[in-house]
Order: sequence, then C-alpha cells, then structure tokens
Amino acid sequence: MSDSRASRRQRGAPTINDVARHAGVSPMTVSRVINGEQVVRPATREKVEAAIAALNYSPSAAARSLAGGEELRIGLLYSNPSSSYLSEFLVGSLDQASRSGVHLVVEKWDEETAVKAVVDHLLRGRIDGVILPPPLCDLEEMVAALDAAHIPTVAVATGRAPGDLAVVSINDMQAAYEMTRHLIALGHSRIGFIKGNPNQSASGRRFEGYAVALQEADIPVRDELIAQGYFTYRSGLDAAEQILALADPPSAIFASNDDMAAATVAIAHRNGLDVPSDLTVCGFDDTSLATTIWPELTTIRQPISEMSREAVELLVRMLKSRRAAVSEDAAEHVVMDYTLIRRQSDAAPRMRPRLGGR
Repeated sequence: MSDSRASRRQRGAPTINDVARHAGVSPMTVSRVINGEQVVRPATREKVEAAIAALNYSPSAAARSLAGGEELRIGLLYSNPSSSYLSEFLVGSLDQASRSGVHLVVEKWDEETAVKAVVDHLLRGRIDGVILPPPLCDLEEMVAALDAAHIPTVAVATGRAPGDLAVVSINDMQAAYEMTRHLIALGHSRIGFIKGNPNQSASGRRFEGYAVALQEADIPVRDELIAQGYFTYRSGLDAAEQILALADPPSAIFASNDDMAAATVAIAHRNGLDVPSDLTVCGFDDTSLATTIWPELTTIRQPISEMSREAVELLVRMLKSRRAAVSEDAAEHVVMDYTLIRRQSDAAPRMRPRLGGR
C-alpha cells in the first residue's frame, strides 16, 4: 500500500468501526442501521444512532466530491461457508466504504435464488458496482450476468487468470507451494492434503502448489493422502477421518483453509494423537479461528481485510472514471502479499511409534 493511501485512511473523519466501538455493537449492526434494515432491535438502533450523533459520523460525507454529486452505491454479494473469513471480509469492506464515502449494501445470495433475480434487485437498488468475495467470484453465471447488466465488478480471492474482470488476489499456488516446502524442510515426506471446494478456482491453485512442491522434492503425490473438502469445518472432519484411517497415515496434513485445519486438529485429538508431536497440521487464510484453537495453527496469512479494502478502493476508482467519462484501461489485477505464519501446530515428524499404536 502506498504511503499516500495509508495517510488518507488515518486522517480525520470517524469510521464505522469508531461508531461500533462507541455503541458497543458490531460494524455489521451499524451498517444495518445506516441501511435502514428492520432486523435491528429498537434499543440497539437507538444506541447506534446516539453514537452516530455523538461522533458526528457521516457515511456519505465524501459523496459530495464525486462527479455529479451523487452518492456511489456499492453492493457486496456474499455466500461463504466460513464465518471467520466472512467476518474479516465484511469489516474491511465496511470500514473502507466509510472512508471512501460510499454507501455499501450487503446482500446474501444462496443457490435457491436465481442469478437474474439478484442482478435485477441490484439494478432496482441503483447499485453502481459490485464486489464478489469467494465463492461468488468464481460463479461464471453471476459474473456474466453482472457484465451483461453493465455493472462494474471486482472479484476477490479468485484463482482465475487475469482477464476482463478486475481482481484482487494473492498467489495461491505460490503460497501453497511455500507451505509444502516448509513441511518438507521439517522432514515430512508423507504429507496429506485436504482440497478446497472444487467450485472455487483458488482451490485448484492451492493443490497445484502442493503437488509441484512434492514433485520438485522427488516425493510422489499419493492419491490416498488427498481428501476432498469444501472449506467447511464439517467437511474437514470427514476428510481428516478419511486420511487418518489409513494403515500408514501421514505425519503432516495441510488443509486448504483454517476451518478444515481446525477440524483436522479435532480429529487428531479424538484419535489420541498429539499435535504437533504425532501429527503436524497446517492451514490457510489466518482467520481468527487459527488462534482460537489449541495448538494455534501454522498457516498462510491471506490479508482478507486488506484485500476487501483494496477491492472497495479499486471499484471506487473504476466508478469515478466511468462518471468522469474517462476511458478505462484493461481490467486491473492487484496481487497482494501473503505470509507464512508459523505457530505451535507444526514440528519435525516423530522418530518413535505414535500414540495409540499408530
């Protein structure tokens, strides 16, 4: 992030997080009050409104500076099974929308709702642009429908190659490669892998990184050590049970997200295995879950909140260019940095028999 961008975020006006702290509620609750949603209890609404007044908070203070003087309305469509991931994504989006002076409308989508109905709803709501976090960033029908409706869109955390769609992502393949190389460096050669949901392109990129790292180390990619997950805790339980039931189980398991890694730790403990003495477990994302279980997870830190902030900024730039009738360049692809975070869930493989006879 440039220094000028950082300084803009630190100056002046109170943010939605400031209002939430003052009122003792979540940023999502503040957003619901601002959006006029009726699901907020009257007493809570009064606290939020009082905090807004006390802080002189204005979610659209910067809108007057936009071309035409009309407030930009950005839609965030979500459908994510990981509450930890979604929470971080929403907080970053809401805060940056406040700082950018745009109105953020958060909408949930499920498979029972027709894509056309969602897009029509966005058009009726005068939404100027849309942010698509995973898994919707990879739903081709949704992307095509938004494009046909001429609604500018930014996809976040997709593994798709740069193209006509603006994207904010990390290098999922390289991140998974680095984690696998870390496990190999610890001395592990039988490394299990829990795949992410096949409907998300990042899942394939993470598996590719795992496989390439093994092949470069002359370690075979063994089908029996690979299980299909869906980025949910429940799917992680099933996948870990499958892998650890092998007659010759792995000494390490790399799960494609923290929810499934946490589930793997739970199954290991149920089987009488110590993590990491008997089994190393690593995850991906570094959501809050990674540090709320024991042992805390070694994982890849994907800067989820920062990625959602960047997506809001990118979309605002696109919309301002459109309003100013500035010709648009090729769709921008912002690649953000990841970090391998080592905590207590990894160690060198045991050189003596495992607990429980394994």
